[in-house]
Amino acid sequence: MELDGRIAVVTGAGDGMGRELTLQLAAAGCQVAACDVSRSGLDQTVAALPADAPLVTTHLVDVADEQAMLGFAADVLEQHATDQVHLLFNNAGISGGGSLVASAREAWDRTFAVDFFGVVNGIRAFLPSLIAAPEAKIVNTASVNGFWATIGTHTPHTAYSAAKFAVKGLTEALITDLRMNAPHVTCAVVMPGHIGTGIVTNSRKVHSNRDDASLTPEELVAVRARLALDGRDAAGMSDDDVQTVVADAARGFEEKAPTTAREAATIILDGVRTDQWRILVGADAHELDRRVRRDPENAYTQEFYDSFVNEVGWQLGSS
Repeated sequence: MELDGRIAVVTGAGDGMGRELTLQLAAAGCQVAACDVSRSGLDQTVAALPADAPLVTTHLVDVADEQAMLGFAADVLEQHATDQVHLLFNNAGISGGGSLVASAREAWDRTFAVDFFGVVNGIRAFLPSLIAAPEAKIVNTASVNGFWATIGTHTPHTAYSAAKFAVKGLTEALITDLRMNAPHVTCAVVMPGHIGTGIVTNSRKVHSNRDDASLTPEELVAVRARLALDGRDAAGMSDDDVQTVVADAARGFEEKAPTTAREAATIILDGVRTDQWRILVGADAHELDRRVRRDPENAYTQEFYDSFVNEVGWQLGSS
């Protein structure tokens, strides 16, 4: 698919891969409708655009809210003076709600709602305008956690992983659904490995409904418990010490990632151009995919995890 002259929708466009997708789509000649829950993030994305960029509109939208997404779709058609959308990037996502047993239900449900139903809402809201286009593509962001549901043997990761498995399954099922009912619309699933984004900090803001990423008392308790499992003296740490550990981990997640958000966006758009339906992002994603396929029975053992981390140099954390 050629990108020049197309109209694209990008969710989660206020940071990370969403911001880079917006910038690279605009550079390729696309008009873009960019949505996010962070106004400041959207403003920073727009500020990074060149003065001669095609039309880029911004929309403050929670993808988990179906009615808000329907309103978003109507606004896009009005502001871009069209009845057609050619590209839909369901990219928005958060982490959190790690344990079905120990985590608060609200955090679990919120993570699943954004990461899975945000994709469903995006497809339902924009499907009429995608079908109205001569050709169109839906691009859903899953994760390596959509085929390997862990980030470490001491770290529950259920809400995020379950949602990303569901996104992968939904996209694969859509291949036949679209072929039968809208053959000029295709779809792709994106499965990034460890990408340098601010998802750790941004997710905390979304869950707390605050603009800062400081830990709540409940989060402090949970972090202390996890630090203790890792053999660290959490009891001897002050609350400020724990906050620092978390902030350093979030910064390290972004800075030490083997693939940058910009590189990830380039890989995704190359996959769109060449009509791939399964887009693995990062050498770690390719290697993990190979290992899980080769030995699925042992994919959740300590030996499997240690071998992958040691041989690939993978950092703890999700995409």
